[in-house]
Amino acid sequence: MQICPQCQCENPDDNKYCQQCGASLDRLLCQECGTENPVGQLTCSDCGEVIGTVLQALLVPPEPDAAWPNPPETNDPDQPFLRYKPLTPIRAIDASAQYQTQVLDQQPYRLRFFDRWLHQPIEGDAEPTLPPSSQPAPNELSIESQIPSIAQPYLLLDSQLGQRLPQVYDTWQGEGWQVLLIEDRSDWKSLSDLWRDPDTPTLQVLHDLYEMLDLWEELIPVQCTASLLVLDNLCVDEDSVLSLKRLHDPTAHPEQPTAASSLTHLGEAWLQLLTQAEHPGADSLINLAQLIARGQFTSPDVVRQHLRLIADNLEQKSPVAAIAATSLSESVAMPASSVVPNGGNPLANLPLSSLRDDDEDDTPTIVLPMKLSSLDEAGRTDIGRQRDHNEDYFGIYTNFQRLETPNGRTVRAHNLYILCDGMGGHASGEVASHLAVKTLQDYFQTHWQNEMPPIEAIREGIFIANQAIYDENQSEQRSGSGRMGTTLVLVLVHNSKVAVAHVGDSRLYRLTRRRGLEQITTDHEVGQREIQRGIDPDAAYSRPDAYQLTQALGPRDNTGVDPEIQFLDLDEDALLLLCSDGLSDNDLVEAHWQTHLAPLISSRANLDQGVSQLVELANQHNGHDNITALLIRAKVQPNMDSMLM
Repeated sequence: MQICPQCQCENPDDNKYCQQCGASLDRLLCQECGTENPVGQLTCSDCGEVIGTVLQALLVPPEPDAAWPNPPETNDPDQPFLRYKPLTPIRAIDASAQYQTQVLDQQPYRLRFFDRWLHQPIEGDAEPTLPPSSQPAPNELSIESQIPSIAQPYLLLDSQLGQRLPQVYDTWQGEGWQVLLIEDRSDWKSLSDLWRDPDTPTLQVLHDLYEMLDLWEELIPVQCTASLLVLDNLCVDEDSVLSLKRLHDPTAHPEQPTAASSLTHLGEAWLQLLTQAEHPGADSLINLAQLIARGQFTSPDVVRQHLRLIADNLEQKSPVAAIAATSLSESVAMPASSVVPNGGNPLANLPLSSLRDDDEDDTPTIVLPMKLSSLDEAGRTDIGRQRDHNEDYFGIYTNFQRLETPNGRTVRAHNLYILCDGMGGHASGEVASHLAVKTLQDYFQTHWQNEMPPIEAIREGIFIANQAIYDENQSEQRSGSGRMGTTLVLVLVHNSKVAVAHVGDSRLYRLTRRRGLEQITTDHEVGQREIQRGIDPDAAYSRPDAYQLTQALGPRDNTGVDPEIQFLDLDEDALLLLCSDGLSDNDLVEAHWQTHLAPLISSRANLDQGVSQLVELANQHNGHDNITALLIRAKVQPNMDSMLM
């Protein structure tokens, strides 16, 4: 089976073109020069640009120094050692049994072995099976035994770490080998290089240390904390987000304990990173790293509290006022030997040792000030496969400035995003959805000035839109199902603040690296109403009217409309998806977010292509209704503008 790279449609192995969208399945266009090349080729035959899918292969061979298996040529699509071609010699990567090489996927559109196993239909009580070359012993049919042990930590951590961990591309075991293919991050910028950059502010360094502490705790259950102790394993993506090149096997570092009490080793890694970077203004962080390395702290929460103190002082205009305002339970001087000469920096002498491990119950969560660094959006609507007209409508209204300062880019945003799904029959639903969008646009142009509108102002705008549609219904004497109406999901972005309002079943999803996918809105429909009343979900949605809307704009006057309004902070990079039920029905977003949304968080991803692929996905799996999707990608970074330099 082949998966179309454009619309994700499944195609037979011998298809040369996608049966859904017509995209080529055997040719690949070079993005550099436009030359067509055979799929599976490493470089462009014209300009030499790398066009193939190159991956890092982590291996556990049957014996040391074993060569990549060379099975006889065959057309068997279940032979992974033929599909993947090694590009570099296999080499040992540490003291464990793991080895490494780079490989080229020569059949990148074919279903991968791991995915093929996951999607096998299960009949009766039969267990799913791996391809023949990977088949485990008959008495080892548990999921864990069928997944190579080298891949299991990656899969266990995938939902927690997201893009901070290389994604599993494929994995299998057979012929005595365990093989794991992951994203190749060998050319990513190292964390050390980022910190050595004199333009990297101290608050960014502090933010990265806090991220490392979070990662430390998330890696403890899989005994992979050693991944943070190998400095060249720490890298950043194009948005300077701390990431890992791979997970390190704990057996490779037997001297490094994996329990929470081994924070001393993390402190040593911090100290090495900070001293190598020679970053101006990082003396307080070096002092903290020294204390951790000496074993003074064994609790991550207490370390977080120290980071919070340093962050608070970096944010203050006056160092004297900052130190005076810092509330400490007691002041304990640090040993003279632990203090790095500070060159007159008063922040370096903060009494970091004044907090003890037994203070952790009152430990605050560190919240670094964030600012918006970029904001991109894309939207598309489609009639679907079964409707003869489109009742969906959306609007994107932007007003923002990009400012470049010595502390980085700042975006001042004042953006409005509206999506409506109309109802009421031909020439009615589209009127209602268009009228709602236009009315709300006009309202916020006059009622949204320098600050985020308060909840009362947002509610008032929605009431005005509802009244406009209601008045149309009344003037045309519409009744019953002939009364036009529309759902609404609305997002206002004011710098790093977001307001969300909705009526009906059009949705807002939020995707972040830390939280994963979240449905922010709750559908206003009978089934959800019954659940909120305490009814079992299965019983609530067994009703014939379970998906009937409990409210919409237009059919009733303002007493029948109760918009739900929420406020969110953009405290990390986020992808927001506004969509009509043509996309969200049948849990389509929940089932495909890792393939269709997660890659779009990256600044390198094309949002226009991403939103088109979402519409194609909905047409392939739903298609019964109009489809509208609107994507917003917000990138943030620590706010350096108020930092004491």
